[in-house]
Amino acid sequence: MTDDQKKVLNRSVTTNIDAERCVGCGLCISVCPKETLTMEDGKAVVTGTESLNCDHCAAVCPTEAIRVAAVDPSLFQFQTFACDTRWCPHGRFDTGTLVNLMGSRRSCRNFTDQAVDRTLLEDLVKVGVTAPSGSNCQPWTFTILPDREAVNRLGRRVGNFFRKTNRMAENRWLRTGLKLIGKPELDTYYRLHYPTVEMGLAAWDRGERDLLFHGATAVIVVAADNAASCPSEDALLATGNMLLAAHAMGLGTCLVGFVIEAMRRDKAIVRMLGIPDHETPYAVIALGWPNETYQRVAGRKPTVIR
Repeated sequence: MTDDQKKVLNRSVTTNIDAERCVGCGLCISVCPKETLTMEDGKAVVTGTESLNCDHCAAVCPTEAIRVAAVDPSLFQFQTFACDTRWCPHGRFDTGTLVNLMGSRRSCRNFTDQAVDRTLLEDLVKVGVTAPSGSNCQPWTFTILPDREAVNRLGRRVGNFFRKTNRMAENRWLRTGLKLIGKPELDTYYRLHYPTVEMGLAAWDRGERDLLFHGATAVIVVAADNAASCPSEDALLATGNMLLAAHAMGLGTCLVGFVIEAMRRDKAIVRMLGIPDHETPYAVIALGWPNETYQRVAGRKPTVIR
């Protein structure tokens, strides 16, 4: 197990309580998910041998008597905007405003060529890690490609993967044979994606429109450590936070599933980005300044509610 994996699974207690500040209200004990704290002689004390290091105890304490050393306070210090660190109580935020933000965020496929400042990208990552995670593992990692040159390098590697895939898909005998032995993926790819990918590769070669990243000037790859209890869910929850925050910052975003598929099948692409083998990428976010404007939120397809 690597040091990173040990960090993800670490349940060491890092909670410290200032007995002079503690007023014995017991709120910290009621919100602790691991029973790390108990009451002794009218004061909260650390008695457990494990902790999720979730910081709930410190967040609920009315006298700021508790500190959890495992948390990083700098993750709530943003460079491009101010953030109120006071807790927003249940029911106190305007639901209509929140839904308007969610509905206004759209996948952007038209970007300007203006670069995104690195500080904005770093603040987006900090917003991402406010998401929930299974057992508070917080296993996510974020790989920033901060400029168009870096995005193009990734695009060329992904393009080479799909060139090989398309050449294989053109072989009717290979598609049929794999389908007969219960592996229909190549045949499905040929029917659903081959024409679009072939067109996109041709456009890329001619220096025309970028149909992979749509001209985005930055990319963030969201991955998670495989040792976590539910790494895919954790990574995608963080991704959702980042998409909404990016819209609020004025940025456009687009999830690029073709890149994730290429990374899943060609680990050399993942290693090129410096992502170790014990991590799996789950989202690739294309980012940039949007060159499109809407008049209203877009509708959604009917959904199933049971």
